[in-house]
Amino acid sequence: MEDAPPSDVAPPPPGPPSGTRLSTSPKWLAVVSAAFALGAFILVGGTVQLANPAFGIWFTELVVFLGLGWVMLRNAGWRPVLYTGLRPTPRAATVFGFLLGVANFFALVVPIQFLAQSVAPEWLTRMFDSSKLFADQTPLELAIILTGVSVAAPFCEEFFFRGIFQRGLTPPAPAPTTAPLIISAVVFSAFHLDPVGFLARTELGLLFGWLYLRTGSLWPAIGAHAANNLVSSVLFLSAKALGTDASEATSEATDPRLVLVLAAAGWAGVSALLTYARRQPGVWGPGARASDEEAKEPGPTPSLVRLMLPWVVGATVSLGLLVAVDSRGLALNFYDAQHPLPTLESPQAPALHAERKALSALRASARRGELPMEAYYEERERQIRAHRIQTGPGLKP
Repeated sequence: MEDAPPSDVAPPPPGPPSGTRLSTSPKWLAVVSAAFALGAFILVGGTVQLANPAFGIWFTELVVFLGLGWVMLRNAGWRPVLYTGLRPTPRAATVFGFLLGVANFFALVVPIQFLAQSVAPEWLTRMFDSSKLFADQTPLELAIILTGVSVAAPFCEEFFFRGIFQRGLTPPAPAPTTAPLIISAVVFSAFHLDPVGFLARTELGLLFGWLYLRTGSLWPAIGAHAANNLVSSVLFLSAKALGTDASEATSEATDPRLVLVLAAAGWAGVSALLTYARRQPGVWGPGARASDEEAKEPGPTPSLVRLMLPWVVGATVSLGLLVAVDSRGLALNFYDAQHPLPTLESPQAPALHAERKALSALRASARRGELPMEAYYEERERQIRAHRIQTGPGLKP
């Protein structure tokens, strides 16, 4: 039997192994992930944070930003640690990012936020006053909130906004990176749904994104993010411990000279850190992100159901535990959201502020089960009516 004549047609390239999927475009992944995350952040994260702010912060960060991002990366055929830049990096790079975050807070965040609060209408500033997060919280919940904003938020948000979104929009070198950096910073700020703090958070997004581009690692950006959140939270809690009303920490009560002094000190710190970095290049870490070839998953990709199952089970169990442990607190939080108290201005009569403090104490007793819930509900509704009448037009809901 004669051999078959050779064919001029090249054999088809081998397909992916059974059970695997072709890697999805990083840009497509960035856009789709952001759309899913926004919906989950508003619908799921917003509801859980309303139910219990302390628990809600951790739940939102771990489930919405880390969990959703991790599942989408794995489902698209990427290795999350390598793709996002979470592989180990020199400790000096993370410390440098943390110190730069502290200096940047005073150099730029403080003056930008001061100007924003000076220009924004007072009612808008009060509506988006982040200090409300700390109201009516137990010492344990305050500790959970502080660790949430200084640990969970930096890690999970940098994983998502820099490691997935900015990384997906950024083309390989030597293509320009300015546009993806700006877009990711704006989207990062917009996710916080705070028009007064929009410019300050955009600046932060630029800093975190620049560190990510410069170092090729997420850890310096995580360090800077943690420093910013930690410093702002500690300053607020310190002022609260000294008896300073959060409403007094607005632009009207802040001395512009103090803002200038803090900005000058911050800029001195930024200059010193950048000078040190020029002399010690090791603080910049690896300097380049992992290539697409390195970040691709070499083996079969698990099914979407298998990838989602542990996150869904973990979220469901944690929510069930929250209901079992703090059902009265959940009921109080939802009731308070439906019956907002008027905001008391500082010049108002001391008796009104004393009543408001007594209401907080009554709420704490009702949450512990020492008093019927109805006793708190009745007193809250009475104060809503009475305080609106006594304060007149100077009061804003």
